[in-house]
Amino acid sequence: MPSATRRLVYSVATSLDGFIAGPHGEYDWITHDPAYDFVALYSRFDTLLMGRRTYEVAQTRPGALERMGKEVLVASTTLDPAHHPGATILARDIPAAVSALKAQPRKDIWLMGGGVLFRSLLDACLVDAIDVAVMPILLAGGVPLLPEGSRCALHLEECKTLSSGVLALSYSVPGSQTRTTKNRRRKP
Repeated sequence: MPSATRRLVYSVATSLDGFIAGPHGEYDWITHDPAYDFVALYSRFDTLLMGRRTYEVAQTRPGALERMGKEVLVASTTLDPAHHPGATILARDIPAAVSALKAQPRKDIWLMGGGVLFRSLLDACLVDAIDVAVMPILLAGGVPLLPEGSRCALHLEECKTLSSGVLALSYSVPGSQTRTTKNRRRKP
């Protein structure tokens, strides 16, 4: 169901030591727990937003994005839109484009991957929530969940431990533009 205030949610799996992909971009270490409700996850979103590298990994699984039935947006200054007809390429002023997307009365936006993209949108106060599935593995290297930058306090909304040892954490991001806009509307 579309909401009046569309949220940008970074929903990602991470190793216990904070990596979202292995040293060579591998993700075969992600535990698929049958107790995790992927149908509920997918139904929350009608738009997928990702960085170029995440998109390129998704393209190695032909038809995977198309089967999800979501609008696909890719933040990239190097991809040629003519070669990617199934995706909208966002090449300029990504924060402004995401802010405009959030203003649309639709379902939430799933920021699927890309630690660098996550960092830039977090710094622009555009990330509203972070859902992290912490996998019971130590990778000891790879793509970090979040590149270095400014500190950001979070508010824990939910914590679940799955039988596989996966820890599912949901946080809200105080101070995001959506939250700020809501607060402004409530005041007379």
